[in-house]
Amino acid sequence: MRYRVLIEQDDDGVFVAECPSMPGCISQGATREEALSNIQDAMAGYLESLRKHNEPIPPAIWEETVEIPA
Repeated sequence: MRYRVLIEQDDDGVFVAECPSMPGCISQGATREEALSNIQDAMAGYLESLRKHNEPIPPAIWEETVEIPA
């Protein structure tokens, strides 16, 4: 399953990762790679909790990137 993840660097240099499809599912890391790894773990736990409580699973996304010449 694919989900959109947003990663931003805060004022302290920490990378914060968030999954908009999973409200409250946020993690962080000292590097982009660490933040991405941590949010993947958080997302897996989020989905596991939804399944355990018979809650609906957010739909996966299908997304493409389009490059426009400058």
